Amino acid sequence: MTYFVGLDVSVLETAVCVVDDAGKVICEQKVPSEPDDIVTLLTSIGEDYGRVGIEAGPLSQWLVNGMAEAGLPVICVETRHMKSLLKAQQINKSDRHDACGIAQMMRVGLFRPVHVKTLASQEKRMLLTARKLVQRKMLDVDADLRGTLRNFGLKVGAVGQAGFETRIRELVEGLPTLAAIVEPMLTIRRVMRQEFSRLHKMLLNVVRHDPVCQRLMTAPGVGAVVALTYRATVDQPQRFVHSRAVGAHIGLTPRRHQSGEIDYDGGISKSGDTMLRTMLYEAAQILLTQRGKWSWLKAWGMRVAQRRGQRRAIVAVARRLAVILHRMWTDGTDFRWGSEPATAIA
Repeated sequence: MTYFVGLDVSVLETAVCVVDDAGKVICEQKVPSEPDDIVTLLTSIGEDYGRVGIEAGPLSQWLVNGMAEAGLPVICVETRHMKSLLKAQQINKSDRHDACGIAQMMRVGLFRPVHVKTLASQEKRMLLTARKLVQRKMLDVDADLRGTLRNFGLKVGAVGQAGFETRIRELVEGLPTLAAIVEPMLTIRRVMRQEFSRLHKMLLNVVRHDPVCQRLMTAPGVGAVVALTYRATVDQPQRFVHSRAVGAHIGLTPRRHQSGEIDYDGGISKSGDTMLRTMLYEAAQILLTQRGKWSWLKAWGMRVAQRRGQRRAIVAVARRLAVILHRMWTDGTDFRWGSEPATAIA
């Protein structure tokens, strides 16, 4: 007899439901959210498992890797798709019902598997998100100081990052209360700038020793941050059968709505990874707006801008850049600056 398993994971406990190939519930139990505890429970029930389903989430990669090492056929499923299915068949939502619903979906094959990134990719992703977080907080501190001091008629004005701290102290000189409030903020800002520089150096060091990132950076508009973001997000290029699927995967293709007599294409879908989509958009914007080495890709984007406008051209170039980078990665070739675009993305 073949068993199918559904796991509803929370931080502390995981609801486990095991059903047989006829849909009968064999076991319902809660165990700690640890790979060893889940494996121990499943091996005590039986050994012939068809599929073990777990929704994508913060703990999914760790649990999937642990159960896969134990030989279980674990599959990570798409969260929004599974949520819609569970909502359609349940009246009362609970962890137990969710686990049983996932088990039944695994039994009938009604699920969408998602890619579980490798450990190396997760480490690169964490470096990117940590750097982005510190950068965003640095900008928040600067903006807050500018805004609050303006209430007292103290205008910071146009000043660079290096002279920002000196300018703030000049403004609050003679105002002891404001100076006492501002000083801790400047200290925090100084420490964050130091740590941001350290994280950025770590990023550059990773890119410098990664041959894939070095190859991706031969494309116009692609720097170290864009290359590492693409590397960490795609992770394994062979999971995309066609390079053109990358653009749709990260939400750079038009969204279509069709129902009866209604049929129109809207803006881009904005599905998938937000960070990579933002990075590719910025790379395309730099490619089209800043002066640099001319390429067939820029010429193509300028022609699109003449027909459809600058914003649509940037999105189109970002989508095509995603396709080109994937083809460069799979073929092991650098960007071709000649006038034959078809050979670069075939």
